[in-house]
Amino acid sequence: MSDLYFGTDLFSEFDRLQRQMASLFGGFPSSIRSGRFSAFPQVNIGSTDDSIEIVAFAPGVDAANLDVSIDKGLLTISGERRSVRPDAAGDDTRTYAQERFVGSFRRVIELPQHADPDKVTAKYTNGCLTVSIGKRETSKPRAISVQ
Repeated sequence: MSDLYFGTDLFSEFDRLQRQMASLFGGFPSSIRSGRFSAFPQVNIGSTDDSIEIVAFAPGVDAANLDVSIDKGLLTISGERRSVRPDAAGDDTRTYAQERFVGSFRRVIELPQHADPDKVTAKYTNGCLTVSIGKRETSKPRAISVQ
């Protein structure tokens, strides 16, 4: 057995390494659960016995500027959120900080195999885009009688 000695706290070194790696790769997530802070729109994904439910939080986006499509098992939500400037502000206003995302966006979500692309509805209400994707009949739970 060898004697290893670290002059500093090992966990703080791992934390420093993780921060350096995140800044190197731009903080790209490895899955939907580890989504980065700047991902827009943020989404919640769930399911019922009959459908897959996706809610995308996109406040300040006009419904006419949203595009929803499904191709090869991927749901794509794209659009544009335009800048909103207060009426009192003139052209000489200087921005010191801006926390609200403005511009084009695109979010791609991989769907499970049992999603039926022919059974899709989308509704935009109060800044939330709700996409409901039906499940294929063969994947739905069913009771089997025992004789």
